[in-house]
Amino acid sequence: MAAAEAPDGMEEPGMDTEAETVAAEAPARPLNCVEAEAAAGAAAEDPCAARGSLQPAPAQPPGDPAGQASVSNGEDAGGGADRELVDLKIIWNKTKHDVKFPLDSTGSELKQKIHSITGLPPAMQKVMYKGLVPEEKTLREIRVTSGAKIMVVGSTINDVLAVNTPKDAAQQDAKAEESKKEPLCRQKQHRKVLDKGKPEDAMPSVKGAQERLPTVPLSGMYNKSGGKVRLTFKLEQDQLWIGTKERTEKLPMGSIKNVVSEPIEGHEDYHMMAFQLGPTEASYYWVYWVPTQYVDAIKDTVLGKWQYF
Repeated sequence: MAAAEAPDGMEEPGMDTEAETVAAEAPARPLNCVEAEAAAGAAAEDPCAARGSLQPAPAQPPGDPAGQASVSNGEDAGGGADRELVDLKIIWNKTKHDVKFPLDSTGSELKQKIHSITGLPPAMQKVMYKGLVPEEKTLREIRVTSGAKIMVVGSTINDVLAVNTPKDAAQQDAKAEESKKEPLCRQKQHRKVLDKGKPEDAMPSVKGAQERLPTVPLSGMYNKSGGKVRLTFKLEQDQLWIGTKERTEKLPMGSIKNVVSEPIEGHEDYHMMAFQLGPTEASYYWVYWVPTQYVDAIKDTVLGKWQYF
């Protein structure tokens, strides 16, 4: 029996599906001029369809990272642009420098910044904000606020050299002036003692040698009046005993301001030596015929460099 035909105006089931499949599989054909004009006219007659094809893409939610990643503001991807900055007034050598600096940077990093501004090496800086700024802590940790004044103390290497050079020159001039002076052993006040000659009981000397103090007193020497004198160093008591025939003076080492000496002309293996007991040279206590090998040891002991035996 033949299948019943579909009434006019009706399609058999499955016809739409087959048509869609054929349309999908058929290769696209370029439109000719007439077809292109017809398509353009249809679009003009149906503005709703045209608007539907030109709708903008939906906006990304504010917190959507995908949308943010597609926008570049020219800053580092590592978040450098997000670092919180504070305005600082860096004051050094009576000069103010206005600087913006990251709040989470350390004191050590701040010193590097100061170095770039002032030329002051970090090792020579004292950076202060409510006390000394710790190198390992951040500005946030020490509660630095915007507008804070950062005080810097220190000198550049050139400043140090400029200060020390005149001092060194003055010292050299002083030494040159001293070298022009008449030797002490030729001055009248000393000449009258030295003219007596070397004491018979003077201790032996060793020219060009340096020795520690002996364990016995230094004896066989004259004082300014020409009397015999001996020196005893009481290290355990921190005292120098100056003994004469009449008495013994027990002097604390710390009370002796200075020790000076000079070789005796014609007897360079012996020295004349003075202990400064007061604020001026008038307080010098002179001793003559000190063996040269003990001169440095005496100075070191009296002025604070102890000799151990």
